[in-house]
Amino acid sequence: MPAPLDVCIRGAGIVGRTLALLLARDRLRVGLVEAPPPAGSGHSDVRAYALNTTSRDLLARLRAWPDEQHATPVLSMDVQGDDGGRVHFAAAGEGVPALAWIVEVEPLLARLAEAVRYQPQVEVLKEPQPAALTIVCEGRASATRAEFGVDFHVTGYAQRAIAARLECEIPHGQAARQWFGEGEICALLPLGGSQGNSAALVWSVMEPRAAELLALPVPEFEARLQSICGDATGAVKLITDRAAWPLQRANADRWCGPGWVLAGDAAHNVHPLAGQGLNLGLADAEELAGVLHARESWRGLGDEKLLRRYERARKADVLAMGLTTDGLQQLFAQPAEPWSWLRNWGMRGFDRSGPIKHWVARQAMGASNLLRTGRP
Repeated sequence: MPAPLDVCIRGAGIVGRTLALLLARDRLRVGLVEAPPPAGSGHSDVRAYALNTTSRDLLARLRAWPDEQHATPVLSMDVQGDDGGRVHFAAAGEGVPALAWIVEVEPLLARLAEAVRYQPQVEVLKEPQPAALTIVCEGRASATRAEFGVDFHVTGYAQRAIAARLECEIPHGQAARQWFGEGEICALLPLGGSQGNSAALVWSVMEPRAAELLALPVPEFEARLQSICGDATGAVKLITDRAAWPLQRANADRWCGPGWVLAGDAAHNVHPLAGQGLNLGLADAEELAGVLHARESWRGLGDEKLLRRYERARKADVLAMGLTTDGLQQLFAQPAEPWSWLRNWGMRGFDRSGPIKHWVARQAMGASNLLRTGRP
């Protein structure tokens, strides 16, 4: 009979696999529950994540960082408002090699799966098994969360994110671009390495318009997108199917209890306009692993007082990011005056703000967390 599990992680996404690898380094026996893919999920995943320095360093330590073809460094970011407002960030101005890295989902999952396969302390499971600690990493639609009696408070934005991959006439030059206008946010994230000319599209639009855009023939969809991008990309060509999902801000009322804990999207969701969702989830994984690593010798893995240390440490960061993204979304969702004038005036002032702009950039890059990692 196999030895009992120390930890059972429900959910084998990016956060779940990262946690499994971190906990295995402490010689804990970890079960990783990998659910079968849903029916009709044969299409490739068109999503891409903007990962900051802290997330990159974590994945690199686990030997799960994708090759440069699938993890493109962002050297600049250009944010444009709807009436002349503009903010520009540059890695050179911040004294860093990159502002972020745009990482494709499937190559990252593949690298994590490979690392898990060669980790003898991790067993991939089809069904949950009893363990001293259950970690829920099932995402926003977690069923286990409800089993533990957790209320998940959701605030919908009446918006959908439309995602796809594009090929651009002009190489991206490692620049990420974002356009705000008429209550919508359109972002193009560079893909394909430093010399690439492909991009990940994330277009946040109101629900009725999302249905219209998804139903458009490809040439008409490309034309609508081209009207936003202008000359920045040259002609754009859709090279994948379009995917879409509802946008929301959400928080679990409790993140832990005796013998269980939540992490990642199972605990919190934020608007994607700042590209920080997965960074928050990976920070959860590192903090939880650190708390378990530093526990007193007499304290069990499922001790609720121990798990609350993790909850307290992470809730403040998640709340701050949630309030920030929510405030920005509300500001840019107002198309009428005086909101348009106010936000564009604010963008121009922020771009000239010097130390404030530098501080915000360092926060987004994860620089504020670099001194808090207590593990090798």
